[in-house]
Amino acid sequence: MAVLDILHYPDDRLRAQAEPVAEVDDGIRSLVDDMLETMYASQGVGLAAPQVDRHLRLLVMDTSEERDAPLALINPEIVAAEGEQDGEEGCLSLPGVYEPVVRAAEVTARFRDREGREREERFSGLAARCVQHELDHLDGKLFVDYLSKLKRSRVRKKMEKDKRLQATPA
Repeated sequence: MAVLDILHYPDDRLRAQAEPVAEVDDGIRSLVDDMLETMYASQGVGLAAPQVDRHLRLLVMDTSEERDAPLALINPEIVAAEGEQDGEEGCLSLPGVYEPVVRAAEVTARFRDREGREREERFSGLAARCVQHELDHLDGKLFVDYLSKLKRSRVRKKMEKDKRLQATPA
């Protein structure tokens, strides 16, 4: 397993549409394992393949308190959504940025798991928020797209400044 590099906003590759996974094989399972390792190493609760420059409809998540319930969703789709929750979101592609976003309180998703089995599962609370957030990544959408134009502009400027500061030799 390996820790992969995470793309940071405003990298244009984050806007690419992810392609469906044709077959769940050893290569996909290896990518799932690498993405989980990357997510855990980065203290995240979810990670989508486009964030690690793999443009496949694949996401991993673990919203458990103990961080011991990893889940891979391959070719996921939301088939039902109910209610509304308002809460703060962050993103591994936007380190240090947290903003409120309204999401469905509960979602039912259909997907293939790490072994290629078709599943349908209902998620609520943080897990529902995570599924929706990561699924947006598969469609080239970021949580900052839910913000006002002014807030989005401020976030972009902050991220660009942070990138310049990291590139400047000490």
